[in-house]
Amino acid sequence: MSVKIQVVFYSMYGHVHTLAEAVAAGAREVPGSEVSLFQVAELVPEAALIKSGAKAARAAFAAVPVASPERLAEADAIIFGTPTRFGMMAAQMRNFLDQTGGLWMSGGLIGKVGSVFTSTATQHGGQESTILSFHTTLLHQGMIIVGVPYSEARQMTLDEISGGSPYGASTLTGTDGSRRPSENELAIARFQGRHVTQIAAKLKG
Repeated sequence: MSVKIQVVFYSMYGHVHTLAEAVAAGAREVPGSEVSLFQVAELVPEAALIKSGAKAARAAFAAVPVASPERLAEADAIIFGTPTRFGMMAAQMRNFLDQTGGLWMSGGLIGKVGSVFTSTATQHGGQESTILSFHTTLLHQGMIIVGVPYSEARQMTLDEISGGSPYGASTLTGTDGSRRPSENELAIARFQGRHVTQIAAKLKG
C-alpha cells in the first residue's frame, strides 16, 4: 500500500526549502511512501527579488514544481512549510491557501493529515505562533493535524540555540539570513516527515 505525501513550501532565501528537503527525506524513509515536493508561487516583483538577493538564493530550488491547489486532494498527507511574517505565515502561502475554497466546498481535504514547519529570523519571532495560526486553516479544511511529539527529544536540547517544538520543525535564520539550518533542526524536520507519513499510513490502512 502506498501513501502519498506532498511537501508544499514557500521559501524566499532557501532556509524553508532546506527544511522541506529534510522533511521529504524523512518521509521517504517510510516503506511505500510516495513523496512530492512543491513550492507555492512567488508574488514579489522580479526587480525586488533581484535587489534583495532573493532571486539568486531561489535559483537553488528553481526546478521544484509550483504547487496547484487542485493537486492537494491527491495526497494522503500534506506538510506545509512557510517562513514567518510578523508571527504568521508568508503572504505567498496565504495566497495559495486562499485558492483552496473549491476543496473546502467539496470536502476534498477532510480526513487528510496536515502538518506545518517554519523559519524565523529570531528565537522568539513567531516560531510557535506561525504554526499554530496556520493550523486554523487546516482545521477549516477538516484535516487531521500532526506535530512533533516529545519522543523526538532533540526539541528539548539546551546546549545550543535550536528551533523545533511540539508544533513542528523550525529554524532560525538570523536577522541577516546568514544562519543555515543546524543538524539538530534538520533532524527534527526529518523526524516530522517520517512521523507524519507513518500516521498517514496507519490512517489509510
